[in-house]
Amino acid sequence: MNDKEILKLVGARVKTLRKQQGYSQESLGEKGGFHFSYIGQVERGEKNISLLNLSKIAKALDVNVAQLFTYVHEHSELTEEDVEVKEIVMMLRGSNPEKLRLAKNVLREIVRGIE
Repeated sequence: MNDKEILKLVGARVKTLRKQQGYSQESLGEKGGFHFSYIGQVERGEKNISLLNLSKIAKALDVNVAQLFTYVHEHSELTEEDVEVKEIVMMLRGSNPEKLRLAKNVLREIVRGIE
């Protein structure tokens, strides 16, 4: 992977997370303390973003920095099941521990019923 590819992949991941959460570039920029044009440059892979700014963007997206590196290569396709699992994870992200335990128990019972 060359230098430009990683910038594009991280940028694409930022864009995906931003859209999943319903933010515009402007609203994400405001939340993270950046101008919307900077967010656009990051998303297009035009900026070699610093770790500090990456951390601020992750915080504004309410994800940890590692999640900005969990990108899917552009050429791979997600199965329908993968998409459903990703949606479930996005719904649970940011939930308090009590709600997570409840969700885990409900899912466990659903899976047991299927087996």
